[in-house]
Amino acid sequence: MRRNIFIILLAVGLIFLAGTNPAATAERTPGLDVKIGQMVMVGFRGLAVSDDHPVARDIRERHIGGVILFDYDVPTRTYGRNIASAKQTRALTASLRRLASISLFIAVDQEGGKVSRLKEKQGFPPTVSQKQLGAAGDLKKTELQAETTAKTLAGLGINVNFVPVVDLDINPGNPVIGKLERSFSPDPAVVTRHAMAVIEAHRRYGILTAPKHFPGHGSAGGDTHEGFVDVTDQWTPVELEPFRILIRQGMADMVMTAHIFNGKLDPAWPSTLSRKTLAGILRQEMGFDGVVISDDMQMKAISARFGLESAIKQSILAGVDILIFANNSVYEEDIAARASATIRSLVEKGEIPRERIDASYRRIMKLKDRLKK
Repeated sequence: MRRNIFIILLAVGLIFLAGTNPAATAERTPGLDVKIGQMVMVGFRGLAVSDDHPVARDIRERHIGGVILFDYDVPTRTYGRNIASAKQTRALTASLRRLASISLFIAVDQEGGKVSRLKEKQGFPPTVSQKQLGAAGDLKKTELQAETTAKTLAGLGINVNFVPVVDLDINPGNPVIGKLERSFSPDPAVVTRHAMAVIEAHRRYGILTAPKHFPGHGSAGGDTHEGFVDVTDQWTPVELEPFRILIRQGMADMVMTAHIFNGKLDPAWPSTLSRKTLAGILRQEMGFDGVVISDDMQMKAISARFGLESAIKQSILAGVDILIFANNSVYEEDIAARASATIRSLVEKGEIPRERIDASYRRIMKLKDRLKK
């Protein structure tokens, strides 16, 4: 009798497993492809996403871990890429979440001022730049803007904001930091205080943040979107201070890398690809064990000097957990598939240890556990 009951229960269990959603099973017992997919974040075109949209297939079949939204499409020089209104953006993010079997990072760069994907003309709250906030010297004002931003993002279904910029405003002529008023101040103490206010406000609404650009982009004289940028002669260790303090205070959900070359830290590799910079300084010296996310890997500082395989291999070995392919300097519809296949090939060839993928997956999933469902 007991043997018959056991057989019946076993049969029921097998039937149940056979009918289980494969995506849900993958989430519980993830294979290599799932773990690799979680390490990839991509940009895409479209104000809406249908089931046969390329990014829908990337989410559903390749298990990509995140997407990044833009209002402006740089290659075509047109607005209306992903963000046109609050109603449309809410519908877009809802459709993206429905596609995912694992919580999806839905990210944006909503810094304020000139770097704002949610613009006032689209019906979103007005903003001022980080430089204006720093110059005002009023932490309450910084907190209020950040709180308005975070509340807006939460209402839109966006759960990651790539803020704050903690680069120091050392070179006012810097085309991508100083001239765009993205830095709070040249003073690391001022930068850190305002950065903390921004992060705390976002956390109240469940929005993850990513202090950027490690190990400091403020002293640069060039733009890594356009090509190789060497800060060796300008950079000083003081640029590390905001990162160091935020990490010590437990305020860094992620840290975003810079693509700058800094010979003082690594004579061979730019920071995103530098094991000395990421594994050495960020991980070991500063003790950061959270998610390291790259700046856009399609920016020319990386893409013009390194092949896709070389860039992916070096960045992962250096310590990057999530690779961003924003698809907004060039547009490569198949980049998620190519990046995922490249990582798998590198693992199969033994050039990236399986344990390295496992470590990134653990960090990513630990962070995703904090997302509001």
